[in-house]
Amino acid sequence: MKAKRFFQFLAGSTLAVSLVSAPALAQKAKKKDAEQGERETIAKPLSDREKRRREEKLRKELETPFRKWLNEDVFYIITDEEKTSFKRLSTDEEREQFIEQFWLRRDPTPDTQENEYKEEHYRRIAYTNERFASGIPGWKTDRGRIYITFGPPDEIEDHPSGGTYQRPIEEGGGTTSTFPFQKWRYRYIDGIGNDVMIEFVDTTMTGEFRMTMDPSEKDALLYVPNAGLTMFEQMGMSSKTDRFTRTDGTRLGTGNQPLPQRMNQFERLQQFALLQKPPAVKFKDLEASVNSKVTFNVLPIQVRTDFVRLTNSTVMTYVTIQMNKGDLQFKSTDAIAKAMVNIYARITSMTRRVVNVWETPVVIETPAVMLAEASKGKAIYQNAVPLPPGTYRVNVVAKDVVGGNMNNYEMAITVPRFEDERLGASSLILADMIEKVPTKSIGAGQFVIGTSKVRPRLNDSFTQNEKMGIYQALYNFTPDEKTQKPAGSVAYEITKADGGEKVIEFTEALTDIPGASATQVTIEKLLPLQNFAPGRYTLKLKVTDQNSNQSLVQTANFTVAADTTTRASLKE
Repeated sequence: MKAKRFFQFLAGSTLAVSLVSAPALAQKAKKKDAEQGERETIAKPLSDREKRRREEKLRKELETPFRKWLNEDVFYIITDEEKTSFKRLSTDEEREQFIEQFWLRRDPTPDTQENEYKEEHYRRIAYTNERFASGIPGWKTDRGRIYITFGPPDEIEDHPSGGTYQRPIEEGGGTTSTFPFQKWRYRYIDGIGNDVMIEFVDTTMTGEFRMTMDPSEKDALLYVPNAGLTMFEQMGMSSKTDRFTRTDGTRLGTGNQPLPQRMNQFERLQQFALLQKPPAVKFKDLEASVNSKVTFNVLPIQVRTDFVRLTNSTVMTYVTIQMNKGDLQFKSTDAIAKAMVNIYARITSMTRRVVNVWETPVVIETPAVMLAEASKGKAIYQNAVPLPPGTYRVNVVAKDVVGGNMNNYEMAITVPRFEDERLGASSLILADMIEKVPTKSIGAGQFVIGTSKVRPRLNDSFTQNEKMGIYQALYNFTPDEKTQKPAGSVAYEITKADGGEKVIEFTEALTDIPGASATQVTIEKLLPLQNFAPGRYTLKLKVTDQNSNQSLVQTANFTVAADTTTRASLKE
């Protein structure tokens, strides 16, 4: 009976609790749902200000590693232009691409996996942090800046504890006591000059050496009367008080004695200013395009190389560059239309070691009234570079100054090797001009090979009203024992490229070629093309040396186009 009453009591109590709790729980749930709905309502429509705040917060979070790269890693070597450009970037992808190009522009061997410049830069940072720290990281110190920017000095004069010091005569001579100081000497710094002396002084005795322009700043007795006198002051030629009336920014006790040129106040100021600047980027402007692998053909150009022997170990390499004037933009001034193309070229070994670099402006001028006709022509430029035999990479960057269009042309070349006692030949050049040059111009100037001006036709296309020039130099004939002259022949053969039909075939004895010798025979021919039907042709030269029983064959293709000018005049 008691148990029954007990269970009835529990049941009643539970029901009561349920009746009481249900409305309370429902109210709580309703309140919770309302709060959640309110939060959802608030979260959806963000104000513009809140959006900007969140974007700014996110941007700052994402910028953290890039800010460290900009303000620490490359603080001393990045140029103002690069810094401005970097700050304008808005996405991480752009920043990463910028950093990649930043190091690539400074990489001396872009084709290799390693970037020696980048590795050396971070090595220098680690070195300065280890050696020059003084309450602040080593890279932030003056010595750290110079070491990171210009590398280790060639010589260091170290006075780590200061003490007694015998001044050099240019500082006044005599003995004094100094603060700790160091003198760094660089034999050469690009953009600054030779024999660069930099002095660092620790006037606070805390290990922080500051770069100074005043050689007397290290003098610990500078402000002590009648102590640490210079030789001139000891001899009565000047007074120590005179040091504080100098107007050249120093406290040297040299009296009226002139200072060496490198200690001139303007020289010291200029050097001090230059040492604060980032080092010049080795590959800049057009050269930066070489390293950034520009492959689009905005400004169409053609490049050709030809090889003529100088010695067995040196070959003159002629790099010829051609562009259509119609692809250039002209600017008219005073009835003269003018276009300018800046050309930068670099020859490197296959491992990207720089062998030769040159740059030049090509200027094309024409009367403004004749611009339409002049724009149909070609602009051509050539440079001759002596190279040893081997394989090289040639990069040519051409930029239209007026229009801004630019192109980077890259090609591999193999400079031939000419061996003794073996018949050899230069490139077979098809030219639109072959003519003798004045005596004073022999061997100098564009398109000049020896005594002749030979301008190659880069597209090997001629018209019927033109004469095609044929140029080739032949080397190392075996001389006749009696006459010491070469014996042999040159066979010329021109055939149609499509069917192989022979158009011209004749043989010329070496003795009939003007100036022929065992050392060199030069072929210079002008072939009229008026009897050639329009089409594609192949020129073959077979050279035979009878005395050594050697021969070689070289070929070149060319195209003959109809003479449209003549046809137009006939129709009229």
